[in-house]
Amino acid sequence: MLTKKQHELLMFIHERIKETGVSPSFDEMKEALDLASKSGIHRLITALEEREGGGRSQPAEPANDTRELVLVGKIAAGAPIAALQGDNGRYSVPEAMLGAGEHYMLEIEGDSMIEAGILDGDLVVIKKSDTASSGEIVVALVEGEEATLKRLRKKGGSIALEPANRNYETRIFGPDQIEVQGKLVGLIRRYH
Repeated sequence: MLTKKQHELLMFIHERIKETGVSPSFDEMKEALDLASKSGIHRLITALEEREGGGRSQPAEPANDTRELVLVGKIAAGAPIAALQGDNGRYSVPEAMLGAGEHYMLEIEGDSMIEAGILDGDLVVIKKSDTASSGEIVVALVEGEEATLKRLRKKGGSIALEPANRNYETRIFGPDQIEVQGKLVGLIRRYH
């Protein structure tokens, strides 16, 4: 049986991943459980890991599963450019990055998302979707002809497409002017 603190930690991690898709930091865990130091969190995690593995270290199975995705074209992270559809190459992407659903890739052109860590020339992995929650980074088709990668914000009856670069302005649209085409799920960067 789990101790009270182990259970609290598991629940906190589970809720955070459900909300944000990202595991909390040691500092966040320490604060949530009201512990004096991060070493207390480390001890709890070690105890949970040992319990999970039955106290034995088990060799992890290598995760070699990949899926081939099509690079359909370039997309602006800056001024929107015409939406491209096509096969500009194929890339093997780890299955663990993807999850269920249909995915495709786009090459980033521009610097309007650099503060979100998305740079010119990066390849982004997009999950096909026609809906998105406020705050998600999406591929948006603007007025049926231009595609752009931006953070989507729903504000009353309108939709804002926010850049992640203070040199660019947020653009506001009516809901009928924006069509979500997918959500950002991963990024692949090549160093030349």
